[in-house]
Amino acid sequence: MTHGYIKDKDDYLKRLRRVEGQIRGLQRMVDDDVYCIDILTQVSAATKALETVALGLLNDHLAHCVVDAARGGGPDAEVKLKEASDAIARLVRS
Repeated sequence: MTHGYIKDKDDYLKRLRRVEGQIRGLQRMVDDDVYCIDILTQVSAATKALETVALGLLNDHLAHCVVDAARGGGPDAEVKLKEASDAIARLVRS
């Protein structure tokens, strides 16, 4: 079974590495006693970057996994729809 994000895997990995660098930068900022508003600005940027990854993965999941399961019907379709619905709820809450 291939995952829906497989065609964009390299792009996701690049974005996640960038986020990883942002987080390390945040640690350095705190360690260096940088002004709190400047740190919060960078936290916001890292959060937005993670949200972009999450929304892309969600879109890939809907377009690939959910659509394939819906075409097949049965209990698998219900499971995939529930997974997507739960993922959306988690993203909205965060």
